[in-house]
Amino acid sequence: MEVIIISIVVVLLCILPGCIVQVNQYERGVLFSRGKFKRVLKPGWNFVIPIFQSYKKVDIRTKADDVPAQEAITKDNVSVKINAVLYYKIFDASKAILEVENYYYATGQLAQTTMRNAVGSVTLDELLGEREKISSEICKIIDQLTDPWGIKVENVELKDISLPEEMQRVIAKVAEAEREKQAVITKAAGEVEASKNLAQAAENMFKVPGALHLRTLSTINDVSSDQSNTIIFALPIEVLRAFEGNNISNIAKVIKNAKEPDDKNQE
Repeated sequence: MEVIIISIVVVLLCILPGCIVQVNQYERGVLFSRGKFKRVLKPGWNFVIPIFQSYKKVDIRTKADDVPAQEAITKDNVSVKINAVLYYKIFDASKAILEVENYYYATGQLAQTTMRNAVGSVTLDELLGEREKISSEICKIIDQLTDPWGIKVENVELKDISLPEEMQRVIAKVAEAEREKQAVITKAAGEVEASKNLAQAAENMFKVPGALHLRTLSTINDVSSDQSNTIIFALPIEVLRAFEGNNISNIAKVIKNAKEPDDKNQE
């Protein structure tokens, strides 16, 4: 009798460690009893009867899946390559095991096909300028399709959009033309503003007596600061002819005649 008891104890000691399984905090265990789904094992130590029962652990932490580069054609028939990062987590471990054979592979394939379809529904300009909006739409579609698998898609980020070399050159030319256009517009606006200021300055000089002479003296002063410059004054032809004969009286007459109209204007 004692031998039987000892044998039973030994057997239990050998079997018992295999009956206790540990499920970590970031895991869930899907328990099967005689091949049928029984329940989901919570974190901690759980009792599993060997032979009659089995279990499978599922990691419920957020996963980052690198979606390979996909060749797609945009709505305006431009060939592009696009890749992305898919963030998802399992919210129902039983569905992830029972509803799909390999949830990791299935989710990746679904992300690839959804990306190609999303790219085909937009133009190249929309793809480049509305990346966040397209990422949000892709995330929404994948999340709806993976919900029966117990998977929650948290985010989709488009990493890189590769264009053919020909298209890159075309886009560079368009950008250069746009910059030249803005430069011409800015220059024209500056010339318009400068012309307004010059017109205002001319009007002010015309209204103020002697302003033009002061401006002339200021300009001469600026030019004469550099010794390499040569200043030429234009004199009336009558003055030059007076100097030809060295006739001082003629010079005096010319100067007098030149002053008389000014005196009359002042009167």
